[in-house]
Amino acid sequence: MAIRQVLRMGDTRLLQCAEPVSDFGSDALRALLVDMRDTMHALNGAGLAAPQIGVNLRVVIFGVEKNTRYPDAETIPETVLINPVIAQLDDEIEEAWEGCLSLPGLRGLVPRFRNVHYRGRDEYGALIDRTVSGFHARVVQHECDHLDGILYPMRIRDITRFGYTEELFPDQVLQDE
Repeated sequence: MAIRQVLRMGDTRLLQCAEPVSDFGSDALRALLVDMRDTMHALNGAGLAAPQIGVNLRVVIFGVEKNTRYPDAETIPETVLINPVIAQLDDEIEEAWEGCLSLPGLRGLVPRFRNVHYRGRDEYGALIDRTVSGFHARVVQHECDHLDGILYPMRIRDITRFGYTEELFPDQVLQDE
């Protein structure tokens, strides 16, 4: 349908807690998901949360096949996740570089739980219940953070590990966020 403008860090709407979805069969939800998919694919994103396009609902989409922003990432099935709940499975933390469509051109070294379990609903209201690790776990945590008004720089432990992609990785060709 449409590629939507992605809000950038500094827009106060990104700091709000999103509202749960209750009507899974609505035309409005279907249209939102089409716009989210179109926007995520057009910008080569690994995921997108509804608040990033100014819609204050607990909806995220994510999925990765080949992505120039994350060239070494494993494949993640394209997923619509509504009203998600995430639980860590253990205390194992990994730090890895993240970017975000709301912070174009920037990367940061972000700690995340390596192993998580998540539940939620798909676009039809069917239950999604998965245990994941590695990059998949990182992506779902990153996207779900948006639903609680959290942007990845808020999780960075060492601010010296945050900056412009071209400065941090001068010898790598990574597509801009």
